[in-house]
Amino acid sequence: MMKRLAPLLGLLLAGCAFGGRESVPPTRPSGAPPVTLNLPTSRETQACYADLSREGVRYSPLPDRDYGGGCQVIGAVQLLDIGVPVTGIKAMRCGLAEQFIGWTRNAVAPAAFQMLGSQLVRVETMGTYACRNTVGTAVERLSGHALANAVDVSAFILADGRRISVKDSWRSDDADVQRFWKTIHASACKRFGTVLSPDYNAAHYDHLHLEDDRKNFCR
Repeated sequence: MMKRLAPLLGLLLAGCAFGGRESVPPTRPSGAPPVTLNLPTSRETQACYADLSREGVRYSPLPDRDYGGGCQVIGAVQLLDIGVPVTGIKAMRCGLAEQFIGWTRNAVAPAAFQMLGSQLVRVETMGTYACRNTVGTAVERLSGHALANAVDVSAFILADGRRISVKDSWRSDDADVQRFWKTIHASACKRFGTVLSPDYNAAHYDHLHLEDDRKNFCR
């Protein structure tokens, strides 16, 4: 009797060992229609929601979805009001949203006022979630955008009408603009796991790629 039960017991134990990670469901075929996932909200995401509320951020939690091919949006929010308008953003993993807000409020806005002499009135981005691979690298792998865990920042609009863009002014001859970029880039490298600028490769000539992945890679 025990011999017959042993294989079954082994399968049950294996299920316990490899199950339990409900927040990371198995991937589905690429191109499959999105499926809404019935996942419990993780403690990390719940704490993030609470942090956003304490900071006076208006946001809307988004349903967890699997888009196939490894592209998933889990524990994400739609930012509605962070104190300054931000264009182009859609789903953002809550942790990324929290870091992005802190960077915008505590680094970009003060640097704009102190170094460029004008208030920050808008942040322009090239988007957040996108089901795609990384660009500009020889190895094919999913981008952080495929998990709603990256945002590409392209420009900042100031109250005096100036548009300070990565494409046009990253290598500006203006010393104050250079100080601005160096300051906010250094701050981003302290907040985000991966920061990619025009100094990294040609694919990033017009934006800063900010990703909350804890990899400590800053270029």
